[in-house]
Amino acid sequence: MRFSLAALLLTGLAFNAAAQPAAPPDSVYTNSTSAPGLAPLTTQMQSRATKSFGQLGKNKTLTLLPIPVIFYQAETGFGYGLGALLSGRFSQDTLTRPSNARLQYWTTTKGQSLIQLVHSVYTPGEKFYLNGEISAYDILLYYYGKGPNTTSASESETNYKLFIINQRLQKQVAPKLFFGALYRYTSITNVSAPGRTTNDGMTNVFYTDPRITERERQNTRISGLGPVITYDTRDVPLAAFHGDLLDFGATFNGTGLGSDYRFVRYQLDARHFQPLGSTRTILAAQFLGQFHTGDVPFRELAGLGANLGGTLYNNANLLRGIYEQRFRDRQMIMFQAELRQKLFWRIDGAIFGGVGNVNQYIDKFALKDTKYAGGAGIRFNFLQRDRVNLRLDYAAGTGSSPGILFAIGEAF
Repeated sequence: MRFSLAALLLTGLAFNAAAQPAAPPDSVYTNSTSAPGLAPLTTQMQSRATKSFGQLGKNKTLTLLPIPVIFYQAETGFGYGLGALLSGRFSQDTLTRPSNARLQYWTTTKGQSLIQLVHSVYTPGEKFYLNGEISAYDILLYYYGKGPNTTSASESETNYKLFIINQRLQKQVAPKLFFGALYRYTSITNVSAPGRTTNDGMTNVFYTDPRITERERQNTRISGLGPVITYDTRDVPLAAFHGDLLDFGATFNGTGLGSDYRFVRYQLDARHFQPLGSTRTILAAQFLGQFHTGDVPFRELAGLGANLGGTLYNNANLLRGIYEQRFRDRQMIMFQAELRQKLFWRIDGAIFGGVGNVNQYIDKFALKDTKYAGGAGIRFNFLQRDRVNLRLDYAAGTGSSPGILFAIGEAF
């Protein structure tokens, strides 16, 4: 979801972050060129350290912090809410990477709301990996139609309630290799749209798009299950300095699982992270392809600019600067890269850019339909021990107005 103007209520937040102790070197991931302020992972907290605000557990390996939120965007008006972040390790061993869970609630002056729990959990020794979300939205989003050639003049309001359950459970079957299952359930209800577009008063495209059926404008339930395999050598998933991610999954949605539509989703996600000279400068890159067969309703199509329900894309934001699903279709490919630079104290900077495309058919992708997005941002190292960053980006992209986006953690 794009924020035309977004900010964080930082009352007490900087104090909370400053209260976190610097982590001692990690016996596995220590890099002698690590920059001050970007502490490597910790194997365990020093037993004699003073317990800081928000730290939990006997060995202080977990941190729980409140995060007040305030924002404004054209679709929703003024919004406000409260969140909480739980971050740390559920084990003292050096093999287990940090886990995190984020809970948030907000509401807006125009009646939209969200309550969401997102989590990524590694059990001791990384024997199991659990990743997922439970989200309930009451939202207004613009719909432009399907395909790579939709126009801004077609901008049309749609309103609906969206409920998402997405859960992975994977077992480590070899070092850094996880195999398991993915279940995803989505439901949209109370679907409505005004009769006219927002730009020139023509009939709302949600009613005139020849590729959207009357059934898609009604309440819809999707339920799917499938296998997923992941090879993940990233040192810290929320903000990797080095490592790779290769993830492939297939989700089979069908009436036997309670779905109103029958279709299959295939997704390939490949990411690479490496320091350039030292960990003061990190190059991050991602390729993601999502492909569908069968009868796919509009809400389940692959979409560029997607932020809503991020676990569908493994907690990645796709082409920041392009509005939420501004371009959507059955097939999608996307590549993005980011250069992350340590600046001073707990402040980092980043520049990023990407390209992508959508189409109804894989063999119809055309270079002339390529979409572009890019921008720059700053990072605040909110929790050094687990490399939890607060991210503020300014981004622009094809067919979308520039905007400011705030989030916890890196975009990918």
